[in-house]
Amino acid sequence: MFFEFGIKDIIDIVLVALMLFYIYRLMKESRSLNVFMGILIFVVFWLVVSQVLEMKLLGSIMDKLVSVGVIALIILFQEDIRKFLYNLGAHQRVRTLRRLFTNNDKQNKEDLKQTIMPIVMSCLSMSKKKVGALIVIQRATPLDDIVATGEPIDASINQRLIENIFFKNSPLHDGAMVIAHERIRAAGCILPVSHDLHIPKELGLRHRAALGITHESDCIAIVVSEETGGISIAIRNEFQLRLTAEKLESILTQELA
Repeated sequence: MFFEFGIKDIIDIVLVALMLFYIYRLMKESRSLNVFMGILIFVVFWLVVSQVLEMKLLGSIMDKLVSVGVIALIILFQEDIRKFLYNLGAHQRVRTLRRLFTNNDKQNKEDLKQTIMPIVMSCLSMSKKKVGALIVIQRATPLDDIVATGEPIDASINQRLIENIFFKNSPLHDGAMVIAHERIRAAGCILPVSHDLHIPKELGLRHRAALGITHESDCIAIVVSEETGGISIAIRNEFQLRLTAEKLESILTQELA
């Protein structure tokens, strides 16, 4: 039996292949690869039974399972679905398009500088003294669940306040500070720890926590190492290590613009 095969069919196949590949990568990162493979096998079996072999009874049973299974999958993978939609909206080209409709005037840039500079200067000061610190800056994804694990502060961003919170004898120095809406929301917060095996062994728990929170949200996590004094930043589940104050300021300006 012959059928027409045109350019539209090629595009259709390519789009489905790209979608399956992206879902495969997403499931692999979230350690749900076996579940994904099981679902894929079930879908292939369902298509063979209902479309190729045309088994009416078994096909109708599997149709019902699929209709119910879609709702179950949405509930089961709601965090992964949210991450997928965020990554789609946070893509570099989408962000560039969004900036065209945003008013980035001189006042906005000045406000951004007043937010960034206390963070940069406090990190530089703590780096010289080898004071460990972990600062999380919220962006589009709310971090209310993380804020709830720490002590609420709700103060303006101030260099001395940041340094005092992370002072070695401070009761809040071991946790993370969360900054949102140009305010210090909370300190001593608990973050999810990344178990990525590719993280260098010399990096400690603060770095793993920074990578863990950027894996689950679009936030920016800044780490000051207590052992080396090195400044690092985690964005989109990736690290940039051994940063200078100028480089840190440049990255924050670019990412928060």
